[in-house]
Amino acid sequence: MNVSLENQWVQSCGSAVPLGATVTPEGVNFAVYSPDAHSVILCLYSSDTEETLCEIALANKTGDVWHGLIHGIGHRQLYAYRVDRGHSELHSSPADKLLIDPYAKALSRPVHWNARQYINDSHFMVPKCLVIDHAVYCEQRPAKPKLKPHQRIVYEAHIKGLTQLHAQVPAEQRGKYLGACHPAVLSHLKALGVTSVQFLPMASFMPEPYITEKGMTNYWGYNPVNFFAPEPRYAHADALSEVRTMVDRYHEAGLEVIVDVVFNHTAEGGKGGPVLSFKGFCPYQAYLYEQAPNGELYFSNHSGCGNSVNAAQPEMMTLILDALRFWLTAIGVDGFRFDLAVSLGREPQHFTPTAGLLRAMQQDPIISQAVLIAEPWDIGPDGYQLGSFNSDWLEVNDKYRDNVRAFWRGDKGTTAEFATRVFGSGDIFIKGHRHINTSVNNITYHDGFTLEDLVSYNERHNEVNGEENKDGHGHNLSANYGVEGPTQDPKVLALREKQKRNMFATLLLSQGTPHVLGADELSKTQHGNNNAYCQDNDINWYDWELNKRRQDFLNFCSYVIELRKSSDVLCHLLEPTDPWQQRNNVSKIRWFKPDGAVKETEDWHENNQTFGVEIEGLDTPEAPAEHWFICFNTSESEVTVQLPTVSECSGWQLKLDTRFPSVQEQPEMCVRDTFLQAGKSLAVFSHTLVNPAPVT
Repeated sequence: MNVSLENQWVQSCGSAVPLGATVTPEGVNFAVYSPDAHSVILCLYSSDTEETLCEIALANKTGDVWHGLIHGIGHRQLYAYRVDRGHSELHSSPADKLLIDPYAKALSRPVHWNARQYINDSHFMVPKCLVIDHAVYCEQRPAKPKLKPHQRIVYEAHIKGLTQLHAQVPAEQRGKYLGACHPAVLSHLKALGVTSVQFLPMASFMPEPYITEKGMTNYWGYNPVNFFAPEPRYAHADALSEVRTMVDRYHEAGLEVIVDVVFNHTAEGGKGGPVLSFKGFCPYQAYLYEQAPNGELYFSNHSGCGNSVNAAQPEMMTLILDALRFWLTAIGVDGFRFDLAVSLGREPQHFTPTAGLLRAMQQDPIISQAVLIAEPWDIGPDGYQLGSFNSDWLEVNDKYRDNVRAFWRGDKGTTAEFATRVFGSGDIFIKGHRHINTSVNNITYHDGFTLEDLVSYNERHNEVNGEENKDGHGHNLSANYGVEGPTQDPKVLALREKQKRNMFATLLLSQGTPHVLGADELSKTQHGNNNAYCQDNDINWYDWELNKRRQDFLNFCSYVIELRKSSDVLCHLLEPTDPWQQRNNVSKIRWFKPDGAVKETEDWHENNQTFGVEIEGLDTPEAPAEHWFICFNTSESEVTVQLPTVSECSGWQLKLDTRFPSVQEQPEMCVRDTFLQAGKSLAVFSHTLVNPAPVT
């Protein structure tokens, strides 16, 4: 039965599936989940002015889904909803609040908080959803890279910060998706040697009202309004088309694209927060609640952002799965880093690795093949779950970060744990149960000091954030080496640069998946700000101007990444004691004291600041045998190190010595017996095995 509407719009029954706006030969089918609604009104708008064309009450409801097929409209039609849910305990959903379709695939513009517009009628504040005809995006696309886990080197970047100051990127593309895939950017990433770029959130978001009213913004983007639609801030004209183009250019360059996703909360906040989407359609299904002793309901807040998404609720679970598939197929990304990933496994309040959503992801033929990286914690009950995810997952390892920082700072009692962290954190990711590359090793991340600031500041300096320097982490394990912040003292600068080389080399020579904070290779500083989420300025934007010091460090980073790539055992150590795989590529690993004696158990409990590790490989069908010796010296003084005895006359070839400011200054050196290692340095030697051990 067709119902005639104003302005000759015609509505027929349509279908309750799929949710969202779906183009059909007759028009567009609209379906939205809103179980407690009294009525759902579809609003259509003109594409140029966002002027209201008509408001249509959806006349059909199947179960909890309201739906209708509107004839005569199609691709890129603007729309939104108004819902009458009446009064509820936590909030009402009045018809003057315009709602974004949770399944919208594109938005007409960014979401900016405006209190005046929101209070009167949020029509003027809220962007409009766009109907997307996926048949329009049916062109042949480049194949995705097929990286093995041990080949992956992750580079974390922000779409805007990456190119906002890049002189070679056209002005209209700077800070945009198209700028992020400019040939100059891709050339830099390829020359650096990373394989996978992990972008901070690219789904549409809204900066929090309180930060907006302070005159700042949520630059990072961890405050989503919709899980499907790519963020319009980063687009010149068409966010969906342009982000697809960016992904294609990365794939053509052989680079993976991993996107940071936020399924733990939304921009609607807690009680009193704005009604933008879920609060209007399905607040009691979308969010977790708790009950106070007096019986009053309040939002669970395991994210610290006012609300917690109820990932165990069937419709929300389905929405999250659908969003992941959309980003993997329609947009084409290769994987995800899940912000506060413990929230995905709460059923509903407590975490379990066998939660329904996690099981569904594991069996999904598309999602299960993606790169899945967990930030394995949130602030809810039992929120720290490092090591608890299933074997398909990689996990961000904060214990690695803290130990490596403390070790190179010279903290006592860190050497035993350091050995464990460098060799894959087997105490957390148990052999036989997790892959050697499970640990996502990082020394710096977007939420913290950059590498430059890690060696330049003892304390955080977040005054510009407007929170009296109380925000951000206070446990930074950093050091300024004599001067807080910028200095011209050549001795301080030399030590800082050496410590940067030490930590970066450790990161790339550790077993696991290396995570490089973007612009660390450019020696970027945030001036001591370790919580720069609200700074959309040169605190966060990459500085591409290089002096000799910065160019030397960039060259060093590229060299160390290539050193890792050149070796099978340095990036993919397969021990005989690890039953995860049937084969192995190493015959022995031995730790030595400086005098050449093998370290015994009791030696690890002493404050040994200088020691070495020998890795002797096997000759395998994939690669010839390798023989490495890596020595670490965190003391201030030079130490004579006895290298393991080798019978061949060739001796040990020096591959890396962090004492030298540039790789060009590093000499070609063959060492037979002893090596004078500089204070605060790392050295790597290689020896060719003439008669390698046989495959076992």
